[in-house]
Amino acid sequence: MDPLFTLAGFVVGICVGLTGVGGGALMTPILVMGFGIPTALAVGTDLIYAAITKASGVWFHGRKGSIRWRLVGYLALGSLPATIITVLLLDYLQPSGDHERLITAALSVTLIFTSLVLLLKERIARRLENGNSRTAAWIRLHRTRPLILLGALLGVLVTLSSVGAGALTAAILFLLYPRMPAIAVVGTDLAHAVPLAALGGLGHLQLGNVDLTLLGSLLLGSIPGTALGSQLGIHLPVRMLRRGLAGLLFLTGVKFAF
Repeated sequence: MDPLFTLAGFVVGICVGLTGVGGGALMTPILVMGFGIPTALAVGTDLIYAAITKASGVWFHGRKGSIRWRLVGYLALGSLPATIITVLLLDYLQPSGDHERLITAALSVTLIFTSLVLLLKERIARRLENGNSRTAAWIRLHRTRPLILLGALLGVLVTLSSVGAGALTAAILFLLYPRMPAIAVVGTDLAHAVPLAALGGLGHLQLGNVDLTLLGSLLLGSIPGTALGSQLGIHLPVRMLRRGLAGLLFLTGVKFAF
């Protein structure tokens, strides 16, 4: 166990506890840029890490009845097949080393996209809810197809980058179902994120892209970090922190791009 990795897990855990987002979006860049971990190895390890840390949340929300299982099914209908296809693509590209370039590009795009979603999702949701445009009307009437298609997009992006299983899924639910209670958005998001991250992580494990020792070190720090962040979040301006996190993700995405 490396104490520096445990410290990184602790810091990321605090950020997740404070803002509710940022686990994969922060952990993978820290591992790659801060510790020099190969991108594919960082992504694969982070996916398993995410599946383990979020599983307890699914149990909690399941007991509270705050999971919309029908929506989880629609998202998974798109995301899980897309995840399998993406893993097969990585397996095909791995012998030539092109999988690293693809993962790095996907990481850059997903980080920038996630930052923009965090900044603009409330404004976009208000327009969709109040607007009279054909797009808004079509989305209100036909939410299932966009949910499946966006689930497929999530499957590709999360498997390639380990980013977005939480933040992007929550944003999609928020935009398509603006009247859904916040606790149901979180519960549904977690219930979809766990099988998505687990399937993607197992695919990376088969490809040799998971470091179990690193995984243990991260978990050792992240569990108390998340608990501490959840307590601190009561006393800190969460909206301002989320905007700061969005800016950090945007800059990190640009850094990966260049």
